Amino acid sequence: MPFGEQPAYLRVASDLRKKISDGSLPPHARLPSQARIREEYGVSDTVALEARKVLMAEGLVEGRSGSGTYVREVPSARRVARTGHWTMEECTPFRQEQSDERVRGTWESRSEREEASHETAERLFIEPGDTVMRTRYVFSVEGEPVMLSTSWEPLALTGRTPVMLPEEGPLGGRGVVERMAAIDLVVDNVTEEVASRAGRAEEMAELGGVPGHAVLVVARTYFAGKRAVETADVVVPADRFKLAYHLPVR
Repeated sequence: MPFGEQPAYLRVASDLRKKISDGSLPPHARLPSQARIREEYGVSDTVALEARKVLMAEGLVEGRSGSGTYVREVPSARRVARTGHWTMEECTPFRQEQSDERVRGTWESRSEREEASHETAERLFIEPGDTVMRTRYVFSVEGEPVMLSTSWEPLALTGRTPVMLPEEGPLGGRGVVERMAAIDLVVDNVTEEVASRAGRAEEMAELGGVPGHAVLVVARTYFAGKRAVETADVVVPADRFKLAYHLPVR
């Protein structure tokens, strides 16, 4: 194949993708059959099949059992705002994950003790097997699940204190900054690492997506000085959301 020339299946996928983009193949329209693609583009069955697989892997089309393959309705990416300002003002779990004041949401959660995995221990600067409080959140906007979060807090810091359970007690439902201040830990810095990976089946079931489609994962850790007080993984579907950062310049 000459340098720079695309394989036939990618050329076919590119043309079909363009038709989806410009509305020639609108949402819910049936994708041309494998035989139709073969005839229209003058390619083999194998090429036609691989082109369809590309579009399916990109999340542009979906198969319906016994019916065929259809163009998916992909919503415009919604904004998940992150910020460099971490205060106690209206610092709820939803607000600490979505700092856009225009967005109002709700959450459900569940907390339980567990032994820290090697990864969690490394992020919290504790020993593997140390006891942590794990809390799983499902965040929703207008009744639609939009974001997942799993947080871990070392019980060596919060155990037997009023803030041991993030969603119970006098400061239940408040953010990490305010809760830690109640036990004399001043949160003054936070780190975030953003990566992408395939969405796991259980995650996509909660978020209403397709297993294997890409998600963005924000690995966030709160610090009081050099002491890690909480670490969390925030998961959002990459095809429905974008992360927006507003960071102060000193």
